[in-house]
Formats: sequence, C-alpha cells, structure tokens
Amino acid sequence: MAVLPLPARSPPVVAAGMGPKRLALPTTTTSLAAKAVVDWVKVTDAEYFNNGDSRPIMLFDGVCNLCNGGVRFVRENDRHRRIRFEALQSEPGRKLLRRSGRSPDDISSVVLVEQDRSYIKSEAVLKIMEYLDLPFPQLALLLKMVPLLMRDFAYDNVANNRYMIFGRSESESCEI
Repeated sequence: MAVLPLPARSPPVVAAGMGPKRLALPTTTTSLAAKAVVDWVKVTDAEYFNNGDSRPIMLFDGVCNLCNGGVRFVRENDRHRRIRFEALQSEPGRKLLRRSGRSPDDISSVVLVEQDRSYIKSEAVLKIMEYLDLPFPQLALLLKMVPLLMRDFAYDNVANNRYMIFGRSESESCEI
C-alpha cells in the first residue's frame, strides 16, 4: 500500500508580535473573498476607530450576570475611561465580532477589539487589565507567566458554566 505525501502547506501569516498562537488574516492577497473581508474591516474601522476615538472596545455577553458584573468592575477601575463597551448581541457588537474574524453569533468569549488587532478569552481579560488603574496592570503581567493553555482552560470552564453559576439577566437585555 503506497503512502501519499501530504500536500505542502504555506506557513501561516502571523501579525507582528502575535507569536504562532494566534493567526492573522493576510492583508496582501488576490483572493476576492479575502479582499472583501479586508475592505469590510476598513469600513468597520472607519465606523468605530477613525472618528477620533481610538480606545479599544470590550465586547461582552449583555445577558450574562457575570459579564455585566465584569463591565461594572472595569468601569469602576478605569478612571481615565480608556475602554469602551459594547454587548456582543448588539448590532455594533456583531459587526466588531465579524471584523475580529469571529462568527457574529459567537457569544462564548469576551473580546477586546483594538484598532489593529483583537484578543479573546484569557488574553482579552489580561489585556483589559493592562488598561485599568493600579495594581491591575502589574497583576496582568504576573498572570501572563501562566501558560496560555492553562489560562484558557480555566477561562473556558467558567465561560461554559456562567449562566448556571451566575445566572442570566432577567430583562434579557444589556444592563450596562
């Protein structure tokens, strides 16, 4: 029985400073579908980042009590208002999810959208902490020593059980 070699794969395109863990969409391509995505990102950027407000946007589950509590915590510890907020279920939230390369219906993770990249799961939480008042940036630096796989495992366990543990908002809409 002959064994056929696997087809050669081109190396993934990785955005600067991202390392091999998170892949980025190449910005130079001839594919019409990829060009449409890049054009769509430019339109979304103009809508959310080019109006003089370049602050990152925290996307959160608007009906999750844990997530709403997290937004309140961030607001209380962000004296300089460095972070904006948008519910994942809102139309702007869905657009920003799509811009980040995620399904517009994906509410499985908090997402932090910056002008040039996005973060999910534990990376988003740690990046959000970097924008907060002291001592949270230092705590984020310390927590980055924990391997990503372990951080995301813990994040996923909480995220997958958040409604059971913390409940859903009675109003079925964002409280923030």
